Parts: sequence; structure tokens; C-alpha cells
Amino acid sequence: MTTPPQDQNPNTPASAEPTAPQAPYPPHQGAPFQGAPVPPPAPTNRFGKKLVRIGVFIVVAIAIAGGKWYFNQSDAETTSVGACMHNDGTDTDADLNEVDCTSSDAQFKVVQKFDNTSDANKCEAVTESTIAYYQQGGSHDVVLCLKEV
Repeated sequence: MTTPPQDQNPNTPASAEPTAPQAPYPPHQGAPFQGAPVPPPAPTNRFGKKLVRIGVFIVVAIAIAGGKWYFNQSDAETTSVGACMHNDGTDTDADLNEVDCTSSDAQFKVVQKFDNTSDANKCEAVTESTIAYYQQGGSHDVVLCLKEV
């Protein structure tokens, strides 16, 4: 009888070829094993995005409304006493625009202005006034008392 080599179990049959160690789990089918699982992407904050869109919409709407208000104002509404005007229209359909008083285009000078009224007769009490100009619309009614330059 033969004695088994040292460090071997006497009940294990001797093998001619050494075997490779076995992997603890079978190989993964499909994609190769890459380590720890990847967590799912963080959920998007749809409520926050919706709030931002609503805020941008409100700001744009206010800007458009402000622009319409500003650009729809006529020179008669925004002019002040002492300003000079030029009529780009006719005597029956006037279109007054403010011009520099030193300009050769200056035809009239505003001597009195009445806001929020349509009573052109108010200019009769203004001694310097020779022409009353009434404009309705825009943001309010305006009466200008003018004198020729």
C-alpha cells in the first residue's frame, strides 16, 4: 500500500490534472458584470418647470401690454405745457406731433393742457390760446390749448 502525500486527504482519489477554482456565481448572460447596480435617475421636478414656464409667460405678457400702452400713447397725451407741435395731418383731421421749438417745423406751442376732458371750450378762458385741439382715445381724453408760433 502506498502512503498518500502529505497535505492531502487520504480519502480523496488522486487526480492526474489539477482543476481550476470554481466561480461563486455563473457568468452573467448578456452584458458583462460591471459591479454595483446603478441607481435610477433622480425624478425630474415637473412642478418647478411648470412654475418657471408660467412665470416666463406672465413676464412676457406684462412686457407686451406695457409696450402696447407706451406706443399707443399719442404726442398729445404725453406732451406738456411749453412744448411745440407740428400738424402732419390736415385742419379737419389733425395729427399733432411734438417737435423741438427751435425747429422750422414748429407750428404751435402748447399754452395749456387739460387731461381727462373733452370740453374744448375750456381754451376760451386761456388768453394766449388761438386754437383748441381735442383728442379722444388712447389712455385718456386730452384738450390742448395752442397758439401759433
